[in-house]
Amino acid sequence: MKMLPLRAAIAAALLSVAAGVSAKPLVVCTEASPEGFDMVQYTTAVTADAVAETIFNRLVDFKPGTTDIEPALAESWEISPDGLTYTFHLRKGVKFHSTDYFTPTREMNADDVLWSFQRQLDPKHPWHDKSSVGFPYFESMGFKELLKSVEKTDDHTVVFTLTRREAPFLADIAMAFASIFPAEYADQLLKAGKPGELNSKPIGTGPFIFQRYAKDAQVRFKANPDYFRGKPPADALILAITTDNNVRLQKLKANECQVALYPKPDDIPSIKADANLKVDDLAAMTVGYVALNTTKKYMSDPRVRQAINIAFDKEAYVNSLYGKGNALVGTGPYPPTLLGFNASLGNPARDLDKARALIKEAGVPEGTVFTLFTRNGGGLTNPNPLLGAQMMQSDLAKIGLKIDIRVMEWGEMLKRAKNGEHDMVSAGWAGDNGDPDNFLTPNLSCEAAKNGENYARWCNKAFQSLIDQARAESEPAKRTALYEQAQDIFDKEQPWIPMAYPKMFTAMRKNVEGYHQSPLTTNNFATTQVK
Repeated sequence: MKMLPLRAAIAAALLSVAAGVSAKPLVVCTEASPEGFDMVQYTTAVTADAVAETIFNRLVDFKPGTTDIEPALAESWEISPDGLTYTFHLRKGVKFHSTDYFTPTREMNADDVLWSFQRQLDPKHPWHDKSSVGFPYFESMGFKELLKSVEKTDDHTVVFTLTRREAPFLADIAMAFASIFPAEYADQLLKAGKPGELNSKPIGTGPFIFQRYAKDAQVRFKANPDYFRGKPPADALILAITTDNNVRLQKLKANECQVALYPKPDDIPSIKADANLKVDDLAAMTVGYVALNTTKKYMSDPRVRQAINIAFDKEAYVNSLYGKGNALVGTGPYPPTLLGFNASLGNPARDLDKARALIKEAGVPEGTVFTLFTRNGGGLTNPNPLLGAQMMQSDLAKIGLKIDIRVMEWGEMLKRAKNGEHDMVSAGWAGDNGDPDNFLTPNLSCEAAKNGENYARWCNKAFQSLIDQARAESEPAKRTALYEQAQDIFDKEQPWIPMAYPKMFTAMRKNVEGYHQSPLTTNNFATTQVK
């Protein structure tokens, strides 16, 4: 079917919504397309916003605007004294979505929790091999080794038994990959021979019911009237996919969308000056970085990676892309708002002579070409990807290296980076649970190097040992010491160039109410409305 231009598609959606409901729809201009709707297969924030924050729930949630844990599908829980057993008591009366492709015959219960975790844990589970990419978060975070068993004691009680103490466990299962799916719907799809529809026709318990996805144009939802926290005030939610942040702002000013995610920092003054608009900002848990593929020739040598780091002018990069005061220069793998941030690392002095010497010492020929993958359009951790890549290209030319910039669509870039096709890739990470492990294990662990989520493909046994110890340690001072040691190894080995710790901005129409910015950078619109 021929795709309507984006403006026309949104206008048509608005007209159709207006014809059917009295309340105003909420249109959100987002920065990229979701990768799919089977949440356990994906790790990007844009997919989590479009899937985990709309369609699904988890056993526990983060309180809006915080990293504190609150009850969700589980209304209460107990933890054994040894920290190895977690008993969850499920909320009764929670309904799964009813759609034209699925009508549930029962309410959510323990079987759904078991299905959602056993699918990822048990190789013999009938759905375990149905994911073409495996279960990247579950695997990268070591949940295969962590979970000894997941069992139900009755229809509303589930017991998780761990193989070791895991300090961030409750925060971990508040993350998107721990979303609870309907086992009944999965059985229906498997019997019909249509397992792929789990990724295109999702069913959950969340605040919004999926209606349709027009690829690279919009995702459309309607409010869930049976949501256990109460029906959302917006009868319709439309995520209008708008990769260019300039266009997002134009659409916001024209009232074609009421919320525009991740405006450019240098547009903030003009947004604040507009009588119809407002902007929220937050020091979010984010890092923008360039991953260096340590499995590639020359890039496998730490001297080359160190040379790139000291040749690149990060101060100029941060000032050009984010504007003064809107981001801190990156020094390590996670921002200073988190436990164990190693403040001693600092930003290394720019030294072109030393960089050239390191390149020569490593035997890299003059004019060697490295590929740098970057995305089209801008987002939170990289508001101007092409400019940033060009600045990298210019700086590295001064030490005799050539950079072949490859600009591509977000999903394509991630796919190729996971396959290890790059020498360098411009990426970013937004913390999912407020714990430093969420930055280190999914992105820099040996397990993540195997499945490609670790874009540097870096596996260091000493680093791995330290982060494993930190996960099992509940005493904050001891965890801090372990993380500081791990970051010393990271700094020496330089698998990434940490670029920036940016602020998060969200622009809105003045008549938008009930939106809460999250330090985890998630965007949940269950309480948001257009007055």
